[in-house]
Amino acid sequence: MKAVNRAAIEAVLRQYTDPYLNLDLVSSGCVRAIDVNNDQVLVKLEFGYAAGLFKSDLAQMLQMTIEGLAGVRLAKVETRCVITSRKTQVQLHGLANVKNIIAVASCKGGVGKSTTAANLALALDREGACVGILDADIYGPSQGVMFGVPDGTRPKVKDQKWFVPIKSLGIEVMSMAFLAEDSAPMIWRGPMVSSALLQLVSQTAWGDLDYLVIDMPPGTGDIQLTLAQKVPVVGLVIVTTPQDLALRDAKKSMEMFRKVNIPVLGVVENMAVHICSSCGYAEHLFGEGGGEKLATQYSIELLASLPLSIIIREQADSGKPIVAAEPDSQIAMVYQELARHVSARISMQ
Repeated sequence: MKAVNRAAIEAVLRQYTDPYLNLDLVSSGCVRAIDVNNDQVLVKLEFGYAAGLFKSDLAQMLQMTIEGLAGVRLAKVETRCVITSRKTQVQLHGLANVKNIIAVASCKGGVGKSTTAANLALALDREGACVGILDADIYGPSQGVMFGVPDGTRPKVKDQKWFVPIKSLGIEVMSMAFLAEDSAPMIWRGPMVSSALLQLVSQTAWGDLDYLVIDMPPGTGDIQLTLAQKVPVVGLVIVTTPQDLALRDAKKSMEMFRKVNIPVLGVVENMAVHICSSCGYAEHLFGEGGGEKLATQYSIELLASLPLSIIIREQADSGKPIVAAEPDSQIAMVYQELARHVSARISMQ
């Protein structure tokens, strides 16, 4: 039997296109080693993005394909994910342990931005990354509720200087809601809000995080400018609905962050379609195709399109978002795809 060679193994790897990097495994630089020992083959792959649920199935598929080659009796494919830092030049004291910061934003309120941020963080965690989430919506913080943190919970203080984030559902969570009375409104002017945001970011004792997701408030004001100027954000996810009014506001967010040189990773379209639970009729209550049009106009990716679903709302209100509550559901799988696409976009910068 003719022995297999390295070129034959590389040819197999070139036939598979990574759906998140849009490159074959050789061109993407994922191949770390190809060892051929007579009729035995060992391939080592390393992914620079969060792909914990994806890589094992890929390894099994490649192993079967390689073992189908003439001259191969046994093949083994080892995969691992190594998340590296893509920090910008801007640095802030307190973020030394954070590799990558992702902002989730919208100019308009009520489009599901906070729900997207929470499920994105949970999906990245399920893919094997270490994740934290910062609720930067000073006036209307909601992440504490979404992560089931009981009312009145206060973070511990370390060395009389650092806030210790609350750990919930495997995620490090920090919010202004943990530092103020539950029903007390934040009647603050812009400079006070910006100062509070910087305090939350820089005086939180974040652990060794692969990703810190920042849930931004709606708008393009003081908090957004402070974030852009002071915090090393590596990428932005824009959240919108298909509604024309929401799309107009989403464009404002897009333009603002582009002007301050924060890369826009893509668009998430929420409430894209409503499917009747009784008859299955699909209706586009807020318009159709708006997210795709926005992505096309700005030459970016439509990262995910999610339905108008009562389940998403109920799970978030109950303190256990759908990625944690029903991880094998179809909607949760959309968030997993979102997490892989976002982390892959960051790894390519």
